[in-house]
Amino acid sequence: MNFNFQTYFTEALHGITSGAELYASLETASPTSIRSNSNKIPKALPLPQVAWCEQGYYLPQRPKFTLDPAFHAGAYYVQEASSMFLEQIVKPLATRPLKVLDLCAAPGGKSTHLISLMQRGSVLVANEVIQSRAQIVSENLIKWGKSNCVVTNNDPKDFGFLEGFFDIVVVDAPCSGEGMFRKDPQAKEEWSEANVELCSRRQTRILHDIWNSVAPGGTLIYSTCTFNTKENEEVVSQFLQQTDAVCKHIPLQLEWGVVEKQHKGAVCYRFFPHKVKGEGFCVSIIQKLSGEEFEAPRKQTPSKAITIVSEKNKLHYSNLISDESVVYERQPGIIWSFSKNYRKFLLDMFSHCKVIHAGIPLVESIGHKLNPLPGLAFASSFNQNILPQHEVDLPTAIRYFKKEALSIENLPSKGWIHLKYKNISIGFVKNIGNRANNPYPAAWAIKMNIQPDLLWSIVDL
Repeated sequence: MNFNFQTYFTEALHGITSGAELYASLETASPTSIRSNSNKIPKALPLPQVAWCEQGYYLPQRPKFTLDPAFHAGAYYVQEASSMFLEQIVKPLATRPLKVLDLCAAPGGKSTHLISLMQRGSVLVANEVIQSRAQIVSENLIKWGKSNCVVTNNDPKDFGFLEGFFDIVVVDAPCSGEGMFRKDPQAKEEWSEANVELCSRRQTRILHDIWNSVAPGGTLIYSTCTFNTKENEEVVSQFLQQTDAVCKHIPLQLEWGVVEKQHKGAVCYRFFPHKVKGEGFCVSIIQKLSGEEFEAPRKQTPSKAITIVSEKNKLHYSNLISDESVVYERQPGIIWSFSKNYRKFLLDMFSHCKVIHAGIPLVESIGHKLNPLPGLAFASSFNQNILPQHEVDLPTAIRYFKKEALSIENLPSKGWIHLKYKNISIGFVKNIGNRANNPYPAAWAIKMNIQPDLLWSIVDL
């Protein structure tokens, strides 16, 4: 591309930061960072910490995450450090149960972070407009193990039936991706000034489409992974002028290197790779001052997509998990559980949205037999005393996630066995004597050839 990005950044970021220093930083190596799941790795890791995220860590180099069973089991998420700043915004708000929407959720980093910060009694909707990417969000949230989430595949305007419902809406908007130039060279090749203009208009439309779903007094968190002001300060400033809203400030620590920029009422928190140990990122916190309070519909539209299991029949599944939940059948014989506090909300979601999943997959019911679904093993509320357990070694754990039939010595019994690796729940196998059948989903299975000498795990550090 015949374009002088150093000149462009110098002009686009005048008064905010040095375009020359920013451009030079794009030639340096990207840091690798992860965020651990405290339900699965309860102790601190012996790694440098991301300053603004309690569970965020930097790795000295980028390993083959595919070769770590803890990664597949949802024990941590590989996430860019700058975007973990979401914790500084949400944690002070999470002093009570919250209703949260992650509108542009793929691949699921912010959703898994949000659900970790939310109190018991909260609910998260993780939405992604592209169906294939919504499936990735679903996989990541099932592995993260929390029950109080719904994954949807909808356009922002489809949430109009939830006017005034959400306490927090996160819009990590599609953008021109300048903040990813260092990490993804292809983003630089695909960039154009025309696309910046297109993204700016699309971002403004998305904000207006979802605004009515924010509760009065609620918070809209708007972020991009781009540097220019047209997709950041100017989008936010224009939106504030068209709505009854204000930007909120949050306290910063000087050593973080985060830059606060104000422009015509907009307040943006800027992350530049020459100032922070992370990629380009920009975020604003917008508070809604007025609007209609949510009113639950008096009459619900019945959904044919699910059947709520009666309290009597629910007893068949009550020992599987420790949470108070409603049990429902999604497909013939496929049983899920969801937060009991949001039973009506669950039915509304299935009536109005394209729901990919909601809650925890429990079992497949075939006649009088209950076959545990792989996602049950990942759930933090899974009652691990219901099946015999067996600890496996690193190569066996990886072969499980590769969906190979396993031959495991010294299994405690025939039938269903709960597998663990370093005390992290990884799944189930059915021991039939000479081998153990492996029900791990083919869509999630490792596709690459395994090099045994490269196997590793974060829990071994």
